[in-house]
Amino acid sequence: MKVIIAAAGTAGHINPGLAIANKIKQEDNNSEIIFIGTSRGLENDLVPRAGYELKKIDAYGLSKKISIDTLKKLYKTVRGFSQAKKIIKEFKPDIVIGTGGYICGAVISAAHKLGVPTMLHESNAFPGKAIKMLAKKTNTILVSFEDAISRIKGSSNIVYTGTPVKITKKEYSIEKKKKIIEELGLKEAEPIALVFGGSQGAKTINDAIMKLIENNLNKNYQIIWATGPKQFDIIKEELQKNKININNISKIKVLPYIYNMEEIMNVADVIVARSGAMTITEISNLGKPSILVPLPNVSHNHQLFNAKVLENIGAAKIILNDEMEENILNKCIEDIVLHKNKIKEMGENALKISTNNSEEKIYKEIKKLVK
Repeated sequence: MKVIIAAAGTAGHINPGLAIANKIKQEDNNSEIIFIGTSRGLENDLVPRAGYELKKIDAYGLSKKISIDTLKKLYKTVRGFSQAKKIIKEFKPDIVIGTGGYICGAVISAAHKLGVPTMLHESNAFPGKAIKMLAKKTNTILVSFEDAISRIKGSSNIVYTGTPVKITKKEYSIEKKKKIIEELGLKEAEPIALVFGGSQGAKTINDAIMKLIENNLNKNYQIIWATGPKQFDIIKEELQKNKININNISKIKVLPYIYNMEEIMNVADVIVARSGAMTITEISNLGKPSILVPLPNVSHNHQLFNAKVLENIGAAKIILNDEMEENILNKCIEDIVLHKNKIKEMGENALKISTNNSEEKIYKEIKKLVK
């Protein structure tokens, strides 16, 4: 099988593409897979690191405002269609799959024009512009959340598969869980709130946690806090102004980045995070209560729609970005972690939308298109 995967921009677009590629390789070791991306996104690091070839084309998101910059990007994006067409003609794929980013417009359109079977995967509960624009040109659209199905018009084949993620639910022994927690300098007997804002951190969340620490609000629970590598030193200096040593805070472990995230997410009692599609999928698969702070000003406010998927079934609490502050956050955490039945109930609710075997479901749909 020869496959082209179009994925660009963020890890939320690229990692599902890599998971699909790995599944295809697992099932058919003789398969040939290349990626198409841009010269700007994380694909330039993640795709070669995973062992796949990356071809690059021009592709940009276009503003509604008319300007010289917009016209330049429009010209380059149109050129990207021709570039994609050339790559497809040369590689001769059996299928072209898009997993997100502006790149999909050019690549899927080119594949459709050339009569190559196409597939799109939409990670968010509120589909992006590319999905809506390409619905009629795509043979199969895969979605992560059932809520997305009614929001896609014009497609004759929409399949709910979930999003493939690396982090899964683990049933650790008492000894293993205790070891993970004690290695962080925390106590196994007290509730734990895991706080993170994505790989780069989230300033709004970080600011609230700093104030929470300065006011010593977390008397009834512990915190594992990933600040993001770029914000760690800034936060360290800010805390130092209040005579707080970032490496020695009672009941709190502060890290720039968490490398053993699967272990930490599994031992936490509640998760405080942004509501990107992959985070929502991981939280639901783990069966964890969550407090979600949707990133504002993203396309169609899709992080809010993602968060509502969990809130609507009683698995999460939402704090809007402009309402995020230490007292509100502290109250939300305490309302969950101080009641074991609440932790259990919200966790069980989260599991209701968990999706297992996403890779198998996606591969099955690929095989349907590749004769």
